Amino acid sequence: MTEPRHASDASAATPDVRADTSDAGLDAHLVVERGTFRLDVALRVAPGEVVALLGPNGAGKTTALRALAGLTPLTGGRLRLDGTALERTPPESRPVGVVFQDYLLFPHLTALDNVAFGPRCQGASKAEARAQAAEWLGRLGLAEHVGAKPRRLSGGQAQRVALARALATRPRLLLLDEPLAALDARTRLEVRAQLRRHLAEFEAVAVLVTHDPLDAMVLADRLVVVEDGRVVQEGAPSDIARRPRTDYIAQLVGLNLYRGEADGHAVQLDAGPSITTTEALRGPVFVAFPPSSVTLYRERPTGVSARNLWACEVAGLETHGDQIRADLTGELPLAADLTTVAAAELDLHPGAAVWAAVKATQTHAYPV
Repeated sequence: MTEPRHASDASAATPDVRADTSDAGLDAHLVVERGTFRLDVALRVAPGEVVALLGPNGAGKTTALRALAGLTPLTGGRLRLDGTALERTPPESRPVGVVFQDYLLFPHLTALDNVAFGPRCQGASKAEARAQAAEWLGRLGLAEHVGAKPRRLSGGQAQRVALARALATRPRLLLLDEPLAALDARTRLEVRAQLRRHLAEFEAVAVLVTHDPLDAMVLADRLVVVEDGRVVQEGAPSDIARRPRTDYIAQLVGLNLYRGEADGHAVQLDAGPSITTTEALRGPVFVAFPPSSVTLYRERPTGVSARNLWACEVAGLETHGDQIRADLTGELPLAADLTTVAAAELDLHPGAAVWAAVKATQTHAYPV
């Protein structure tokens, strides 16, 4: 893609095309209406920052990415990059690089010519473009594959060629759409680490779209969680993992999450019993605790405080990493993690009656 237009290139009919050029980074309010769906997402991203848009399928993540790239027009809002208004700028004229989920490499071109394509479109000579492409492929560890066509590349190599192609245009905004989704588990682990290193060296704005919480946590400096077209939570990965504010986020980070009214250390849940917590708060709060903090018994235990003890029933069992996760219904619906040995000793099965206990010290309460 070509460099952004300067104010002198704009027509007199659009006098405010360029704003304060000291306002570096991305300042966007993306409003897109498509049928009954409405995307309304505000994004501010500083140069050198990596932001991940995270959310369930249909939340609007890809729509937001396409709007940033200019592939989906805005219904309203604004889109400014380094002080330049881009709402009316066509995609090919935006200083934007895109790495698509399926990479979309040209199958008939070598890795070198795939990467050289962008600089050529920006006016570079064939020799200059290929020299730039060779430099980028070398940076990404692909110097030995410059002559290979996409069908001869592994998934990880194709991903890096796609990244090199995006970076070769010197974009001020790098967009990555599920960049690791097409990789197998082993390759994904290696490429994720490599991609994190390259993004850390990127001096402009990077926006990543993913539904994978691990990709988001590893690759991004900040998460923006989108549900039903709106931002429901944003912040540092560690903050969101510790203080989820919706059921979707709680499931992503592996926590049981409830909402209730706090009166000191006691929280009366909106739907369910009271929970005793470590924190002493007042007013509307969230209460969270990990499934690993739940202890299960087949008989009501003696010597265990009844304050965080609930009668439940096993609704289902599934393998979760190297443990068994039990989904429980009853006085307090929750998830509990336990070892395979413990599950066998308790003779757990769907329909089994159990008692679930959680220590107050394992809970975490925070204001709504």
